[in-house]
Amino acid sequence: MAEDEFKAGLQHYLQQARDALLWKLEGLSEYDLRRPLVPTGTNLLGLVKHLATTEAGYFGQVFGRPCPDEQFPWPWPDDLEDNVDMYATADESSAEIIAMYRRVNAHSDQTIEALPLDATGTVPWWREEHQTVTLHRILIHMIAELNRHVGHADLAREMIDGAAGHRQENSNMPPEHDQAAYRARLETIALGFR
Repeated sequence: MAEDEFKAGLQHYLQQARDALLWKLEGLSEYDLRRPLVPTGTNLLGLVKHLATTEAGYFGQVFGRPCPDEQFPWPWPDDLEDNVDMYATADESSAEIIAMYRRVNAHSDQTIEALPLDATGTVPWWREEHQTVTLHRILIHMIAELNRHVGHADLAREMIDGAAGHRQENSNMPPEHDQAAYRARLETIALGFR
């Protein structure tokens, strides 16, 4: 397989996960986009902001191609609040965060297009013996990282309004599925192990 085909395949899975993440936000109120749904504070808009900062770092700073967006100064200031990338502040709109995420995606795609898969970069926040990486490794790392958080977004969205599924055009949910009956059956099985 030619490198261009291999790279295109990886980029396809990266984009598919990006699209799934943004689909999880569609039709929700500002409150539902921001509200923490689990004890750790995970929220949908925070996941998008976190993935924007993560992608900007891996496809930007790691390869000496910092994202031109002013949201991503490098190196990061030491006085940043912990977890500031995991939620939208009161003065950040959902439209701004989604637009920022799309700008970062475009910048990442430019990096992927410009570099060969064996191009090397440095991840300064990894352990020293693992800091030198290739674009290939970072593509795989980001696909895994992104899909992990898309799973969080899927559960968060289901907690908000019951919407579930992998993609708008293919939910991966059985047709005519009685979710309440299915859940009740699983609860009955689980109760047998108390």
